[in-house]
Amino acid sequence: MEIQRQQQHQFGSTIEAIVYPMLLVIVMWLVFWADHLFPEVQFYKYGVIPKDTSTLRGILLMPLLHSKHEIAHIVNNSVPTAILLGTLIYYYREIAFRVFALSWLLTGIGLWVFAANTSTYHIGMSGVVYALATFLFTSGVLRKYRPLQGISLFVAFVYGSMVWGLFPIEPKISWEGHLSGAIVGIVLAVIYRKRGPQAPKYIYEIEKEMGIEPPDLEGMYNERLRAAQQAQEERERRERGHVIVYHYVPNKKEDTKDAPSDGTDPQ
Repeated sequence: MEIQRQQQHQFGSTIEAIVYPMLLVIVMWLVFWADHLFPEVQFYKYGVIPKDTSTLRGILLMPLLHSKHEIAHIVNNSVPTAILLGTLIYYYREIAFRVFALSWLLTGIGLWVFAANTSTYHIGMSGVVYALATFLFTSGVLRKYRPLQGISLFVAFVYGSMVWGLFPIEPKISWEGHLSGAIVGIVLAVIYRKRGPQAPKYIYEIEKEMGIEPPDLEGMYNERLRAAQQAQEERERRERGHVIVYHYVPNKKEDTKDAPSDGTDPQ
């Protein structure tokens, strides 16, 4: 019989998985409203122009900025941000902060380094959203742990259409930022595949890793079965008692005396 070890990890708090993403979304909307209240500030200029050193600060600020002319921009980023970040915090509590911080930072760096400079500002949380989505999907596949595999299927089912955002289909969409985030998420999933929740192991797997030869349970069972059968046979023999077998051997002299004397064969 296979015996599972007790899991060494715990999933995160449901409260944390709700509160922290909501706080981030609230900050995004506060910046959005501030952009409307103070148009002279021109918030979009705090975004990223690839390969322009004057916009390096945008690597940190870009995810909080959204177009004030299209409310759909911030709405479309708010919902997946809350869902994916909440999922990350709940299922990957141990590494959630590192993964999120690196996704935020490396997505902006990748965009700034590799995208073409078209003198256009890149703003929005969508690059980080792509990083979170690809991390959750790839991590669940690599870990082979059913709850996390379920998250992979959820991401693929709900956000599978995001793959079209990786191609230059619409001119107003920063597909380079999406691609940068997607690559970052996959890389982080590979790097942190040994950290955080892992599929539970069985005792024989742990012993194998430690170089301990597992016991031959089947052989031990068969040996005990044979010993029990032998003991049962011995008890039955004792209950029957001793059996005496007689063997009669005729006396040769008596055979000769009784034989005919005329030399004829007996009829």
